[in-house]
Amino acid sequence: QVQLVESGGGLVQAGGSLRLSCAPSGMPFSSYALGWFRQAPGKAREFVAVISRSGALTNYTDSVKGRYTISRDNAKNTVYLQMDNLKPEDTAIYYCAAGPWSTVVAGYDHWGQGTQVTVSS
Repeated sequence: QVQLVESGGGLVQAGGSLRLSCAPSGMPFSSYALGWFRQAPGKAREFVAVISRSGALTNYTDSVKGRYTISRDNAKNTVYLQMDNLKPEDTAIYYCAAGPWSTVVAGYDHWGQGTQVTVSS
């Protein structure tokens, strides 16, 4: 059974940083691309970032480019999302997802339960 467990969320002031982690289990980690999505209250879940199976390729939504960095450690079976210069509009539940390379929700087979990120102004 595939499980993805996110951690690292919390409350931070605008301009601050957080690092999210996601540790999938029950799957061959290096065989999947890994994505981060987020969902703010009353809004649809949206793509944030994705990293390829090897880690060589990444893609970001425009609103986080230059502030967020996705990375993965295939030896530790963990994917990270480093978030810097956070803004109040980054407030959302952040989800980790595993599947083929994709920037859309429907492209992923497996999801974590989410971790709350709250940025105060």
